[in-house]
Amino acid sequence: MNNLITDIAGLSVGNAQDAKLASGVTAVLFDAPAMASIAVHGGAPGLRDATLLEPGMTVERVDALVLSGGSVYGLDSMGGVLAFLRESGRGFPVGSIKVPIAPGAVLFDLLNGGDKDFGREPLYWRLGYEAAAAAGQDFALGNAGAGYGATTANLKGGLGSASAVTASGFHVGALVAVNAVGSATIGGGPHFWAAPYERDDEFGGLGWPPAWPGEPKDFHMKGLDPQNTTIAIVATDAALTRAEAKRLAIMAHDGMAHALRPAHAAMDGDTIFAAATGRAAATPTVSDAAEIGMRAADCLARAIARAVFEAEALPFAGALPGWREKFGVHEKNF
Repeated sequence: MNNLITDIAGLSVGNAQDAKLASGVTAVLFDAPAMASIAVHGGAPGLRDATLLEPGMTVERVDALVLSGGSVYGLDSMGGVLAFLRESGRGFPVGSIKVPIAPGAVLFDLLNGGDKDFGREPLYWRLGYEAAAAAGQDFALGNAGAGYGATTANLKGGLGSASAVTASGFHVGALVAVNAVGSATIGGGPHFWAAPYERDDEFGGLGWPPAWPGEPKDFHMKGLDPQNTTIAIVATDAALTRAEAKRLAIMAHDGMAHALRPAHAAMDGDTIFAAATGRAAATPTVSDAAEIGMRAADCLARAIARAVFEAEALPFAGALPGWREKFGVHEKNF
């Protein structure tokens, strides 16, 4: 176990980013088409091919899922992933043609100091192709892929991941690009809202603060414009139906509520994709499906904290600090 979403058998992850642009793309590729669905709880989402993921739609399985920076321009990244998939012979068969299925979501990172003067053709198609081509079992966190240019209300955001195993042996994982309107940390200190779910000091091992801050210090917001979004993918090796995958995506949103304050606001586009590779030998029971959803929420909370913990300040004037830069890497005396 590497504490990454790639601990789920049947998928790989690739990142691509551009330092000058200060943005990037993350692609999750499935070895075989995976059952998938989606739950959108934020008020300002940016999505491509999302409706086909709802129960009752004709095409139930996807070849890839994509997370991207760039706001609306980042929607081009799914085209790059589709091009890679087509070259790889992947896709839903329609007569003699194969049509790859790669839904995705974008976050807003256009005001982070990077050079967004990319002219007539944004770079995201190329970044999407490069992310897909780079897919493997190991990948970077923090300033990587879709999390490269992400921010939160008070600290640099980033890319995070975590995994777990249920009592019945099903594997669960989460991958998230944290660009939240709110904060992942408590008050003005280093402690994470996700502290109760931490494993093996994966984001510093600080636990709860010794003294709880008052309510006024407990509320941070990045801005009043729709320039935020936390986008995520949760996955399991259990075999799920489309309806069960939908429920998994809904339950996983609890992880955002556990790790970010506020979450699911009108200025957020908080979106979670859920995917099931079906590689586990056992068939999940109703109880198993409930635990998978619970563990997915836990993994997402941990992944959000890891994203912020691993992120570093961008090299631009006025950039938000990284967690380590502001609080230190191993310091626990707060």
